[in-house]
Amino acid sequence: MSPIPRRSLLKAAAVAGAAAQFSWALGAKDAEAAPRATAADADPVTLDWLEEGGLGAAPGSTLGVPWPMGTYQQDQTFALTDAAGKDVPVQSWPLAYWPDGSLKWTAHAVGSGSGKLTLAAGTPAAPAEKVTVDKRGGTVDVSTGVITAKIGTSGATLIKSVTRGSTEIARNGRLVLIRQPEIEDEDQGTVKTERFEGAIGGVTVEQTGPVRAVVRIDGKHRKGSRSWLPFSIRLYFYAGADSFRMVHTITYDGKQEPGKASGDFIRGLGVRFTVPMRDESYDRHIRIGGEGTGLLREAVKGITGLRRDPGAAVQAAQYAGQKLPDPATWDQRVTTRLQYIPEWGDYTLAQLSADGFTLRKRTKKGHGWIGAGGGKRASGFGYVGGASGGFSFGLRDFWEKHPAQLDIRDAHTDEAEVTLWLWSPEAQPMDLRFYHDGMGQDTFPEQLEGLNITYEDHEPGFGTPYGIARTSELLFWANESTPAPEKLAEQVEAVRVLPQLAAPPKQLIKAKVFGPGLYSEPDRSTPAKAKIEDHLDFLFSYYKGQVEQRRWYGFWDYGDIMHTYDTVRHQWRYDIGGYAWDNSELSPDLWLWFAYLRSGRADIFRFAEAMTRHTGEVDVYHLGQWAGLGTRHGVQHYADSAKQQRIANTTYRRYYYFLTGDERVGDLMHANVDSDETFLALDPLRKIRTEPYTPDRHALSIGFGTDWSGLVSAWLTEWERKGPKWEKAKARVLSTMETIGAQPNGFVQGSGLYDLDTGRFAVATAPVVGVSHLSAVFGLNELCAELIHLVDVPKFKEAYLDYCRYFNATKAEQAARYGSNFGSLLLFQGHSRLDAYAAVQTGDAALAKRAWTKFYSSDGYTESSPWKTEPVSGPAALVAGSEAAWVATNDTALYGLAAIENLALLGDKMP
Repeated sequence: MSPIPRRSLLKAAAVAGAAAQFSWALGAKDAEAAPRATAADADPVTLDWLEEGGLGAAPGSTLGVPWPMGTYQQDQTFALTDAAGKDVPVQSWPLAYWPDGSLKWTAHAVGSGSGKLTLAAGTPAAPAEKVTVDKRGGTVDVSTGVITAKIGTSGATLIKSVTRGSTEIARNGRLVLIRQPEIEDEDQGTVKTERFEGAIGGVTVEQTGPVRAVVRIDGKHRKGSRSWLPFSIRLYFYAGADSFRMVHTITYDGKQEPGKASGDFIRGLGVRFTVPMRDESYDRHIRIGGEGTGLLREAVKGITGLRRDPGAAVQAAQYAGQKLPDPATWDQRVTTRLQYIPEWGDYTLAQLSADGFTLRKRTKKGHGWIGAGGGKRASGFGYVGGASGGFSFGLRDFWEKHPAQLDIRDAHTDEAEVTLWLWSPEAQPMDLRFYHDGMGQDTFPEQLEGLNITYEDHEPGFGTPYGIARTSELLFWANESTPAPEKLAEQVEAVRVLPQLAAPPKQLIKAKVFGPGLYSEPDRSTPAKAKIEDHLDFLFSYYKGQVEQRRWYGFWDYGDIMHTYDTVRHQWRYDIGGYAWDNSELSPDLWLWFAYLRSGRADIFRFAEAMTRHTGEVDVYHLGQWAGLGTRHGVQHYADSAKQQRIANTTYRRYYYFLTGDERVGDLMHANVDSDETFLALDPLRKIRTEPYTPDRHALSIGFGTDWSGLVSAWLTEWERKGPKWEKAKARVLSTMETIGAQPNGFVQGSGLYDLDTGRFAVATAPVVGVSHLSAVFGLNELCAELIHLVDVPKFKEAYLDYCRYFNATKAEQAARYGSNFGSLLLFQGHSRLDAYAAVQTGDAALAKRAWTKFYSSDGYTESSPWKTEPVSGPAALVAGSEAAWVATNDTALYGLAAIENLALLGDKMP
């Protein structure tokens, strides 16, 4: 097929005039891109749980389901049934719309059900016990039909009470922060701390039932006149549940400066409740989760193991958590001496690393601690209460996001206190100071020299944690009595792995979401396909194993992976500049999500979920001068001075949001809608420009690759969701597509001058070749495939297909088309997916052949790569394990995406 002819040069004024005549009617697209909805598109969808066990003890589950364009309109209702055909109550709402106004994604919340469920158009069944929300006085009262939570609207108490029936199970739920104003190295200085409490700034009811209610609480931690460390809390309630879920986010806005001992060092960060204790001390029970579903099962006043025996039935009842018979019926040698049996009121489980926890207890404050055991990895679960009711609590990813801790205090008194520490006060203070003194890199030339040796782009003052965030998830149960061991085990399992319903891959593929045709279910029907599937499995398994072997855990680190391996040290380059934490470089997030979309594998979903939670919070700024920008890969997640759109890219969040309806991730995506303003605050090319440049609101230099892909993903998502700024976002999507397509060299032009007020690129008067190997590897291909499917902008489509056609072309072909070649490029294997996409769009058999040639025989991984690990142990390595020294995360992400997309697009044209 002949090359697309060179575009005529267009003036900006001419483009503006043409734009007035261009029809942006919703749904305008060719027949191939948007076929008419068929009856099959409305077939029921079978939903299943990612892991076995169904909902278990969790309060509920919410998932997203996609629909082919035109299948359902926005007023459509849905019904859910189980395998026996019995109605399951469900609450549904739109998550996203197609451009024609039909439903693209719908969210569905359930508070019951196990096994496979069937979702279809219909009238939803109402729950027997509806969630209700009632605003009265100074509280928001949420009832599940089983429990009622009174949520505060001001002050320091977030949850005033949790009751079950007429029994108050917990009260005074609040946030606790311990600040250490000074940190000294080694054994010098005196440790002083001060305690802050969360102060409510605002409360928003986001959903009111009948199956699911959501209440959001925003504020800051306060002591006296100082307020800092903003928090955003969401509380989730489901119909008929005896539990609720908390999603807890903090954004760091303190001050820590390298080389200085004083600052805002967090010594402890937690959630605390008071639990009324009504039972006799021998009927008060403590349960603390150990390894797996293991539990410490004790009473405040134990009557087992004594010198005198109260009776086997009495002992068994106490161990089971049952109310004991009247002590008058016991062996009186025990009954008359009850006052001499200690009451154990305080318990602490501390998980200061991923490899060990300790458990201790004491009778009360002022008395010594007694070791109560320990182990490797605790579940993060606890319970305190008695025969008349009790409170279970759990912190998800407890050991993965160490240092964490659980405290129970004063269980021997009328009011016990439980604290779930997201950052254990027994750990070292949270030290976020930049890790080196700059080493004389004060000027851009010096910083570029540093980049050339450690791959770190340093700039004084840029390695700051100010504005990064972290989200944690907690679960709470209001029990009518101490649960049986089997019920406790279910609660532990819900804390460890929150049950998640999911739509099957075939529904995602049929709906043509996330880039139509870019992924297909695994296929091992031929030796060549099977070999690629084996390679994909190997890569995922290897990284999953490396997380464990290399201990890529911790409060700020869990969810990320490393960038490059040091073959000499048999270690990932955790301490070398830009080779350390990956921070989404070249889109491992996309690789993982595409691997899940096609397979539905739970282990891949959980890996991608952790990465999405991390990269969207920790690697991106949410406050301050760089809000809306992310940080390039480095030794600390915020260390590098390259603060860029490519890391804040909304593309990486879209998958988790639409698959789960997660509101926090929705917040992150909405916050990026105005990220084009960040180009006024910081020029990403400031260190390498050869001509003077001052950011101008009406002429901002923005690249069509890594920059625009980050911006347009936020705009597209806001438009699809019909968010508060969706009309502006839609206009930005369309105007930038149009003006990129109108450039003399289209995408090959490389960049343009963007007007913040009009949302348009000025169209250059002369063609320029500005191609980078990075432009398309931060989600550009996936986004353009979506955009071309959604809206009909012919020149944009031609411009992008032209870019796809010529990136992997010969230099002679590039020069013949554009007047000059693209210079020295790399990442050809990763770009083979652009060849594949263009081949399908144009029907070009030569492009299809080149896609497989570049995939198999360019750079990256090849069939001759080892595709295996080698054992490594002492004294060569810190811990025994395995290594694949030939694996690099850039290559893994690119190979993974190219393999998945090429198989889907051109699996029938493999050599």
